[in-house]
Amino acid sequence: MIEVWERFGPVIVAAVAIIPVAVALAVVLTRHRVARGIPLGEARRRSRAELAIVAGTWPWLWMILTPTDGERAVRLVPLVDLTDVLISAPSVVVVQVVGNLLVFAAWGWCGPIRFRIGPAEVGGVALIASVTVEALQYGLSLGRVSSVDDVLINVLGAVLAASVSVRLNRERRDAVPV
Repeated sequence: MIEVWERFGPVIVAAVAIIPVAVALAVVLTRHRVARGIPLGEARRRSRAELAIVAGTWPWLWMILTPTDGERAVRLVPLVDLTDVLISAPSVVVVQVVGNLLVFAAWGWCGPIRFRIGPAEVGGVALIASVTVEALQYGLSLGRVSSVDDVLINVLGAVLAASVSVRLNRERRDAVPV
């Protein structure tokens, strides 16, 4: 469990630390939008979603783009790295699988709220972003393995979050009396 905290601790602290800043920015951005004629509810929805996407994604990107003393490699055969991870120690499984599921989960959850898009569009953006991150890891020689499995899990996390978000938000909209 110490390994999990060493890996995720700074991300959790950074994510929690940015909450007050994100809330303040959401208020300012909402007021700006209302002043431009956007209805209050729409202005709040957009502002909150945009800031949640940034605040929920940047700590993970910061972590995975931080240099390490590890191996610099590219692994393009799907499911090989994932299989190796799944037979590892539980802490490795948590760090690798849960961490990769969470990288673009904020985008997955809030993207449909902000842009009224579905899981397929969220997955497309997550795919492009994830491939970019993996290419940066390799191109910047960060001592990290660039793996197609990381891309697959990143996209899966975004799509799962989007699927739940779309369903819950549809149910809320349908439950509101007209």
